[in-house]
Amino acid sequence: MVAIFLFLLITQFSTTIAQERNLNISLGSSLSPKNNSYWLSSSGQFAFGFYKKDNGFAIGIWMEAIQQKTVIWTAKRDDPPLPEDVNLRLNFSSDGMNIFTQNQVLQTTVINAPLQSAFSASMLDTGNFVLYNSSSMIIWQSFDFPTDTILPGQRLLENKNLVSSISETNHASGKFQLIMQGDGNLVQYPASNPKPENAYWDSKTFTAGKKMSLNLDGNGHLYLLNTTTGSVVKDFYGINSLSNKTFYRLTIGFDGILRLYSHSLNQGDDWISEWSPTSNRCDPIGLCGPNSYCTLLDQEPVCTCPPGFGFIDQEQTILGCKKLFGTDGCISKNGDTFSLRELERIAWEDNTYSNVSSSKADCIKNCLMDCSCEVVLFEDQQCRKQMLPLRYGRIKDGDQERITIIKVGEIKKERKKHLPIILFGSVTILVFALIVLAITSILIYRYRAWKNKNIENDGLIEDVTLRSYTYAELEKATNGFLDELGRGAFGTVFKGVIPNGRKVVAIKRLENVVAEGEREFRNEMKAIGRTYHKNLAGELDELVKDEEVDRNKLERMVRVGLWCIQDEPSLRPLIKKVVLMLEGTVEIPAPPSPTSFLSSMEVN
Repeated sequence: MVAIFLFLLITQFSTTIAQERNLNISLGSSLSPKNNSYWLSSSGQFAFGFYKKDNGFAIGIWMEAIQQKTVIWTAKRDDPPLPEDVNLRLNFSSDGMNIFTQNQVLQTTVINAPLQSAFSASMLDTGNFVLYNSSSMIIWQSFDFPTDTILPGQRLLENKNLVSSISETNHASGKFQLIMQGDGNLVQYPASNPKPENAYWDSKTFTAGKKMSLNLDGNGHLYLLNTTTGSVVKDFYGINSLSNKTFYRLTIGFDGILRLYSHSLNQGDDWISEWSPTSNRCDPIGLCGPNSYCTLLDQEPVCTCPPGFGFIDQEQTILGCKKLFGTDGCISKNGDTFSLRELERIAWEDNTYSNVSSSKADCIKNCLMDCSCEVVLFEDQQCRKQMLPLRYGRIKDGDQERITIIKVGEIKKERKKHLPIILFGSVTILVFALIVLAITSILIYRYRAWKNKNIENDGLIEDVTLRSYTYAELEKATNGFLDELGRGAFGTVFKGVIPNGRKVVAIKRLENVVAEGEREFRNEMKAIGRTYHKNLAGELDELVKDEEVDRNKLERMVRVGLWCIQDEPSLRPLIKKVVLMLEGTVEIPAPPSPTSFLSSMEVN
C-alpha cells in the first residue's frame, strides 16, 4: 500500500516535470472557429479549442491523433452553442478566461477565475488543460472538473461526480451520474433524482468512510483509494498487471452504463470496452421516459408503452408514453368500459397513494371499483395503487411475483362483436369471388363448345344456367387451378376468349362482382393488416380483444387474406393453394413486411 502511495507521488512529480517541458500558451493568444480553432498538446495527441455543436460550436478537449475525435471534456457544457464569429482570448486576470464576439457584444467566461491571476496555459499530453501562475505552478486544471470522463492520472474525488452526455454527439448534461459519495460508496443514479432507492449500481463500499477517490492509472488499473492512508479499498479492473493497451478512459455513457475503454492509438482502430459493472442495458433507471419501460431486444434497450398508453413521439420513443383514453369517474367520455391488463417482472418507482394487504383477486376488484385507480403494483400480497406518471420502468429478471395491473379503456362491445364477423365476411367475399372466377372459366369452356350458336338479347348466352360443380370438375375446368388470383387476371381471360371484342353481359357482370368483392376485401385488410403486423409476435388478441374466437382459424384467415391482396401478381397464391391453406392442409408462411403493400394500398 505504501508503494502505491509512493507511486502516486512519483507520478505527480513526473507530471510536473513533463508539464514544464510543454510549450506554454502565452497571454493574448486567441482561438476562433473560423481559423486557428484549437491548441495541440506537444505530441499532438490532445487538442483544446472549438468543436462543432449542433448549429454552432462548443469549447472542449478531445483526442486529436485518432480517427474518432473523442470529446473528453467540455467547458460550460449546458450553455447554448457559440456562433462562428467568436474569439477565445487568453486575457487571464481576475475575470478568468473569456470569449468575445468580434463586435464585443457577447462576453462569456469559459473558465472561472482561480484564486490568483494566470500567467500562461498549456494543453498537456495527459489530456489535462492547465493554467499556470508566474511561478509555473498549476492554479487551475480541467482534471479537477470532469464532465463524463476520467483519464489516466485523473481522480474522482469525494463528493465529485461524472454526468453522462445527452448523446454521442451532444455533450450537454444527460440523464445519469456517477457520484463518489462522502461515505466511501461509488454510486450510479438518475441525474435528476439521486435518492438511495433510485441507485442502480454501487461499489458496496459504504462503510469505507471519508476521503475516498476513484483512480485510473496508465495500465488500466481502476480502483478506489483511501487518500488518507494511501491504501486500495477496492479494485475494479487491471489488478497488479501491466497492460499492452496504449490508452484508457472511463466514461459514463449517454445510456447510463459506466465503461472502461482502451485504444491502441492506431488511426483506424476503435475503442474497446474492457470493463463495465453491468451487462444489462436496461439497468440504468430513467433510460425510458414517463409511463414507459425498458426491455431488451437482441441485447439492445427498447422503450415500450404499457397497455392503454402510446408514445408521445414515435420518432423519439425515449420521451415516454401518454394515456390513449380519458376518464370521467369510472366511465370514459365515450361511454366505453374498462378492463385490467397485467404485466410481469417490471420494476417502477414506487409512487403509492394507497396500500392494502389483499389477494390478487381482491386487489383487481378493489381497483375496478376505485374511480381514481389507474395502476396497481401487486407483490407479496400488497396492493399498492400508483399515481401517474409511472417512472423508471424496466424489466427485472427473477421478479415473476411483481405484477403491474393497469386499468385500460376498452372499445364498445358492439364494435368488438362485429370484428370477427367483418373478418369472416371479408374472407367469404374473397372465396365467393374465387368460386365465381372458377364458374366463369367453366362458362367460357362451354362457350367454346357452343361457339356455333348465336348470341342474342344484347349478348346474353342462351340456355346457359349456373349449376353446382364438384371439386374435380372445377380443377379440370381451370386447368388444375393454374389461373392466377387477384386483380387483373379475370380481365385477361375475358379479353382473350371473346372474339372481335363482342361482350357477354353475364360474364361482364361476374367480372364486376369479382372486382367489387376484391375492393371491399382489400379495404378491410388495410386496417387488419396494420394491426396484424404490429402484433406479428402473436398478439392477435388485439384484433378481437376478449371475444371468444378460434385463434388458429382467425390467424389462417388473416394470413391468407394478406397474401391474396399483394399488388405483385407473382406473390399471390393459386386458387388451389388458397383452398388448401384455408382448410389448414398446407402451412401458411408469414406475409411480407407491410411497408410495401400497405403503402401501395394508401395510393390506391
